[in-house]
Amino acid sequence: MDIYNSLNNNKKKFAVLIDPDKYSLKDVEKLANMASKTGVSFFFVGGSLLTNDVLGETIKVIKDNSNIPVIIFPGDTMQINDRADGILLLSLISGRNPDLLIGKHVIAAPYLKKSNLEILPTGYMLIDSGRMTTALYMSNSHPIPADKDEIAVSTAMAGEMLGLKLIYMDGGSGAANPVPVSMISKVKDNISVPLVVGGGIRTPEAATERFNAGADIIVVGNAIEDSHSVLEQIAEITLSFG
Repeated sequence: MDIYNSLNNNKKKFAVLIDPDKYSLKDVEKLANMASKTGVSFFFVGGSLLTNDVLGETIKVIKDNSNIPVIIFPGDTMQINDRADGILLLSLISGRNPDLLIGKHVIAAPYLKKSNLEILPTGYMLIDSGRMTTALYMSNSHPIPADKDEIAVSTAMAGEMLGLKLIYMDGGSGAANPVPVSMISKVKDNISVPLVVGGGIRTPEAATERFNAGADIIVVGNAIEDSHSVLEQIAEITLSFG
């Protein structure tokens, strides 16, 4: 499966984020079946801190109950599993923590080389969402201020120039506020790789605004945990962009 080309075909995508710590396997099965009946493009699976060793089981349940590609969204080098289709190889370009820029990648590289996963080099940018998120705490880094569009633009441009194939702007799981539309628009105007946006997107209206601003892929997690109807609504919106 060529995930990158499917991401880079100028069509809007909707990714459902599953944190294995927050879902029972029965709930994952139910969600996978529901997503198969809608326009969900991908499952992102992982979390900043996994306390239960059920990543592999979670991926297996999704694969057993849907044909939707599963991409690992790793919070650590331990989150590698061959059952998935691909992995976001995240480089935290918004921070200055060397472990998350290259250190963890060196440790993971031999395992990834032997795996069948499609590697998706991704420039990961944490944006201040108005609250301390798990991703922010675990990364030990400062987020880009939500009102500093120029910093986000320059950071995204640098990530693309370094050869990263995706730019991912994230408020983090449980974000109080989503990434501002003005920031999304300005970043998109200055890069040519697909732009992923997640964190704090709780309503169909918020998803629509971010698609209109230039997001190529919307990632939603917590809102779906609270209401499965949000999944159906955002999936329908994604399809409407054609």
